Amino acid sequence: MREAPLVRKGRGAVTNATGRFEQVRHADIDDGWSSYTEPQTKVTTSWREDCNRSIITRNQSPDIHFDRSINPYRGCEHGCIYCFARPSHIYLGHSAGLDFETLLYAKRRAPQLLREELSKSSYQCQPIAIGVNTDAYQPLEKKLQITRQILEVLLETNHPAYLITKSSLIERDTDLLVQMAEKKLLSVCITITTLDRKLARNLEPRATTPSRRLKTMETLSRAGIPVRVSVSPVIPALNEEEIDSIVNASANAGAQAAYAIVLRLPHELQQLFPQWLEQHYPLRAARIIKAIKSIRDNKLNHADFNERMIGSGPRADIIRQRFELACKLAGISVGRDFELDYSRFIKPDPAGQLLLF
Repeated sequence: MREAPLVRKGRGAVTNATGRFEQVRHADIDDGWSSYTEPQTKVTTSWREDCNRSIITRNQSPDIHFDRSINPYRGCEHGCIYCFARPSHIYLGHSAGLDFETLLYAKRRAPQLLREELSKSSYQCQPIAIGVNTDAYQPLEKKLQITRQILEVLLETNHPAYLITKSSLIERDTDLLVQMAEKKLLSVCITITTLDRKLARNLEPRATTPSRRLKTMETLSRAGIPVRVSVSPVIPALNEEEIDSIVNASANAGAQAAYAIVLRLPHELQQLFPQWLEQHYPLRAARIIKAIKSIRDNKLNHADFNERMIGSGPRADIIRQRFELACKLAGISVGRDFELDYSRFIKPDPAGQLLLF
């Protein structure tokens, strides 16, 4: 008896296993009898409203350069198989597999909640990172425009923000981004995992193509918006050899800085990613898994703050050195972000009017 892969065109995960907190486990299996029916070949995306009561998420992680973030959506239709946010979907009673990319939650009250949180007397202004867990410019944003409304509040209050995305939809908000950039309130990071369109289609099935992301980077840079590239995740023995070409192409497109994070496989990803490898790259799967373990103390994942973003061991050191040399040769800096100005911040009131004092 074996668990049958849920191969879907345009989807990342090949299984939809029940989350680890559920008491009853559901799985499609092929028992060799005719009673087994093939799963549907097409799955549509649905969304529901998130009933959250706050919008700013805080963190105290020593290896993260910001202490607060906003994620307008839970789940992400881009379907990136490597996404470290996948396991968060199990807290909603869903799977980290197919559910994560097809059953989404939208925080439509986000702009109002943000205004309320910024207006509190206890609030101290520091840059907010937007779209860290799930992409703030995934396809649903085109319809709901939650991210744009959040940016409008931030611009109104002169609040600094970091934006990270792999979507060209960000170009829609250039008018707001330019105004924020002129006040040193904004930097944008574009993620480029590979320049190979076929690999990108398998890794990130519904994300913007790599060439289109480079074009977006160029468009934003020419508009005066500071842009970085995130060469992430670096997957040993899969896209590792592209570090130099990604950095060089991004520098030519206007990126002023770059950073890289090696592949992280927390919780369910330790099953999802190997399954994906067996489905798409069966002849290379064992070699890639071995390479991943070589930078994770012979494990698939290491959650220690000092190592989770960069890995450890000789291969991790080579990846880091190669990346730093690529940035040096391309003439761009190595770093997570630019200095932003938070001295301009003006508290709003919850009703929508700026306070004068």
